[in-house]
Amino acid sequence: MSDPEVEALCQRVPGWSGRPLTAEPLEGGITNRNYLVTVDGERFVLRVPGADTGLLGIDRENEYRAASGAAAAGVGPEVVAFLPAEGNVFVTRFVSGAHIPEEDLRRDDVLSAVVRSIRALHACPPIPGTFPVFRIVEDYARIASERGVRVPAAYDEAHAVAGRIEAAFDRAPMPLLPCHDDLLNANFLRDGDHVWIVDYEYAGMGDPFFDLANLSVNNGLDGPAQELLLRRYFGEAGDAHRARLALMRLMSDFREAMWGVVQQAISTLDVDYVEYADRHFTRLLANAGALAMDDALAAAGVEIGWDRTASS
Repeated sequence: MSDPEVEALCQRVPGWSGRPLTAEPLEGGITNRNYLVTVDGERFVLRVPGADTGLLGIDRENEYRAASGAAAAGVGPEVVAFLPAEGNVFVTRFVSGAHIPEEDLRRDDVLSAVVRSIRALHACPPIPGTFPVFRIVEDYARIASERGVRVPAAYDEAHAVAGRIEAAFDRAPMPLLPCHDDLLNANFLRDGDHVWIVDYEYAGMGDPFFDLANLSVNNGLDGPAQELLLRRYFGEAGDAHRARLALMRLMSDFREAMWGVVQQAISTLDVDYVEYADRHFTRLLANAGALAMDDALAAAGVEIGWDRTASS
């Protein structure tokens, strides 16, 4: 998108027309184009959605609702504008903070701050969308095939594993909570003792263990850090907690792998989505092979109760 096009979009943001502003690209997005916009000394992030992102399961109205709820809870940036008529352009206030190195997430103080923000998000009012991860991977496979992209052979093995996990979780389902569902390192910004969570494209009502697993596997949390994560979120770490986290780590990678497959059909960005999908399938199947699957599935079928008001 050219600079004049971005500037034209900026002029359509309420309150910005006619005011002096600058816009510069932000690096790092793998779905959308993001710009840092400065208006009279105030900084904002303007996001221009990528092509056909609805095929990734993104509902922009739902994203707006989720981001607004997170902002009200103090863990998401202020939502400044949502412009459906302009291609669902989305504007938030720029928040200061640094991305968290993976090794720092193994520290109690840092991980506890992250968990506080996740719990605050999970305590937000319900949002319209849902995140049924077991159906999402199937939808991605169908969409990719319809668009002429070969679904990797690893899909069948991963799907069989997913079926067993879904059956175990169905025996003792968790309450559906507002979840982020994309807790990559890039979506955390640490500002002192506070952690901002950004980018609510995939947010929906879902199993909180998906968020914890997504955080865990995408940020390289080792065994002790996973144990700490569970204790800080739930107040304890029993066999059922450990099993659900381990199994949802597999589902997180399954979703990421199939997301990469669909992106091969729709994205215009210069990203190697084939490598992305292969990397996540490889990790999924390696972790599944290392897991005592029957024991984990049995433990995951035990009901978990916890005090959602307790502090991390």
